[in-house]
Formats: sequence, structure tokens, C-alpha cells
Amino acid sequence: MRRRLAALPAALLLLSMLAPTSAVAGDGGGPRPTATVTTSVETAPLYDDEAGGNASGDDPAIWVHPDDSERSIVVATAKEGGLRVYDVAATELQLVAATPAPRADGVPGRYNNVDIAYGLDVDGRATDVAVVSDRYNDQIRFFAIDPAGADAAAPLTEITAPELGFLFSPDRETVDSEQTAYGLAVYQPRDGETYAVVTQEGSTTIATARITTGPDGVGYTDVERLEMPGEFRLPDGTTWVPCEEPGVGPQLEGVAVDRRTGTLYATQEDVGLWRVPLPLGSGRPRLVDRVKDFGVHDAYDPETEECAPVDPEAPSYGGTNLTADAEGVDIWYGPGRKGYVIVSSQGDDTYGVYALTGRNRSLGIFRVAGDGVDDVNGSDGLAVSNAPVGPYESGLLVTHDEPETGPDVDPDRDATGFSYVHWGDVAEALRLR
Repeated sequence: MRRRLAALPAALLLLSMLAPTSAVAGDGGGPRPTATVTTSVETAPLYDDEAGGNASGDDPAIWVHPDDSERSIVVATAKEGGLRVYDVAATELQLVAATPAPRADGVPGRYNNVDIAYGLDVDGRATDVAVVSDRYNDQIRFFAIDPAGADAAAPLTEITAPELGFLFSPDRETVDSEQTAYGLAVYQPRDGETYAVVTQEGSTTIATARITTGPDGVGYTDVERLEMPGEFRLPDGTTWVPCEEPGVGPQLEGVAVDRRTGTLYATQEDVGLWRVPLPLGSGRPRLVDRVKDFGVHDAYDPETEECAPVDPEAPSYGGTNLTADAEGVDIWYGPGRKGYVIVSSQGDDTYGVYALTGRNRSLGIFRVAGDGVDDVNGSDGLAVSNAPVGPYESGLLVTHDEPETGPDVDPDRDATGFSYVHWGDVAEALRLR
């Protein structure tokens, strides 16, 4: 069953965007110094070429073992290269190929984003499941996690139900245009249901789908959608449309849901960080922070396939924390209502941290430097856990790294990877309490 929510009225949405920059960023002043944390742990490089299985790292998720944190795993997407499963030492445990979707017209997948659903009722047993967006089939795929975790011979097994509907496309021909399932997060409210939040590549659309289980596997139904803004009224009276290639809208990718309040945090890559009430349409979205060049009018050059400012001297109405693209987002939970929203600022290789409560004030910026490994650059997806994960006693941050460099990396190949960071180092560097 599919139901479509109408887009929220534009005037209503525009009201949420014009708070002064200091109020949006929450720091009450100019840019803060960027803190630095270090890591010495990273995965082996993935190569986006035929010899490497066209593997391009994108987004990780952390599954925490309920009894033995040493057996926890990290599941990461590698696009056409499928999924990779790593242990707490960043050693690869399993390669899951991007096989054709279980549909009559299914094609080999392209796995973009991943999150974890805990305790789904699969064949009468509580089962933790890796939930994955598949761009080439415009659907969600599901993989049961072996309770043995890192000790299992194959931690993941696909359990996707057959003949699932497309999320955003009316037919296979439209799916092939690739404006399909993109960013993904799991939402498990207290009513016992489980939902996936999915964004659409090249569009401003966000969808939710209720996850279902049955004798044929795990699927979804009740798809609802919301159109987010694609243009913005500026204080100077002009209307700003983020510059994209023709036929492409200012897409959203990174999504994470505050499990305490049911609030969605979503990054619109060329716009900033949004806070969106769930269910979709139940409240007004609010732009928490804007990218630095928000409001700068650009023109698209078809020869270079790049955007450049129409007037290089024009003012920006952006914030001070995020340099486009705003990409991965996740939430670290503390005691009580305490918590932090972490966002990867891909354009300057940094991460913004925001309070989870109130108006999500900015709490600082950090970067990740390598200690015996390369620095983290161009981060896309990220995941964070507040629970101990093996040696990461205060929690683990896993972040995408592109390009992957270093003495063991072939410089002539497109290499990506994932780096592990002690959350306690981030908390100390930013003096988070």
C-alpha cells in the first residue's frame, strides 16, 4: 500500500529558514577553533574498479553485541561492491555481494546506506537486522545478523522478502533513471513498530516505510513521502535555488532519528542540517544549521560540470560549521536527555557537533588526523555508539574516508575506507560534559 503526503505549504516551510545565523549555528559568534582527534585504526582500502569489485565505501552502521562487546561488528556499504562486515579491530570478516534483488525484474544492487533494526520478529525469534538502501532496485534490502556477531562464519544473511515495491518509482524504466533510494535510517518508536526513513537521490523527497516480517522474509509497506524545500527566500528579497546539474534537485542523504523523541535529523547536502518531526507532516521542519555558502547564487557550467558563483563578492547567509556537502549524521546518547548530533562536513574534512536538546546549539567542530594511518578526508557516512564496543569503552565513532591514502594504498586507484575513533577523544577535545 502506498500513500503520498502532500508537500507542506512553501510559506510554512520558509518561516523555518530565516533565523539569524548566530541563532541557527547556536554559537553566538564567529567560527570556533577546530579540535583534532587522532586514530590509528582503519579498514583495508576498497577499490572502485573492476579488480576491486567496483567497491566504493559510503556508509557504516555499528551493531553492538548484547553480551560481549568484543563480538560487535561494523556493517558498511560499498555500493556496487555490496557490503563489508568488520570486527572491532577493523578486520574484514565478510564480503556480501550486491546480488540481484529478489524481484522478477531485479538487477544487481548498489548499496548506499545502512542502519540496524533491533529485535524484529523473524520466524518467531527476535532478530537484529541490517537494513540497506539499494539504489539500482529502488528498494530496501534486509540482512539478518547472526547472534554470534564477529564469531560467526558469516555474520550477515539476506532475508529480503520477494517482489517488494519500488520506493519512489512507478516502474522499472523510471528506476533506471537512478533517482531512487539513497540515504537511510531506522526508527523504532515505543509502539512496537519499526520504520525505515529513506531519502531519494537527486530529489528533495523523504519517505518512511513500515517494516514488516512474514514467512517469506522481511519487507515493508505504508510508504509515505514528504517534499522538503528546494528553494529558499533570502533576507535580500531574492529566491535562492542551490546549484545542481540539470534535472537534479538539492538532495538529502544523511538521516538519523532521535529514538527518544521521534525527531528526524537530515542533511540536505547543499543546504544544511534539518530537524523534522515524525511522522512526516506532523510538524514544521526547522533548519538547524546552514552550509557556509547558503544563499550564494551559482551558475552551472555544462562543460566543467561544476557550479561557480555568479558574483564572487556576493554575501553568504550561511553558518560557520558546515562546508558543503553536509553528509553523514548520527546521534550519541548520554544519560537523561543529554546527547549530541554529529554531522560530517565533507567540503572541509571536519565534523560538526550539536546539542540534541533545545535549539540544537553548536558545541564545536573537530577533524580526525591519522596516527600511523592517513588523515580522514571527505567523509560521507558515519555512525556512533554510546555503548562500549570492544576497546572503545566510551563509545565508537566510525567514519568514511575518501580518498584513502598511505603507503599500502595504490595511488592510481580510487580508494576508500573507514576509520575508527574513540568517542571519548572527541568528548575530551570538545569538552563535552
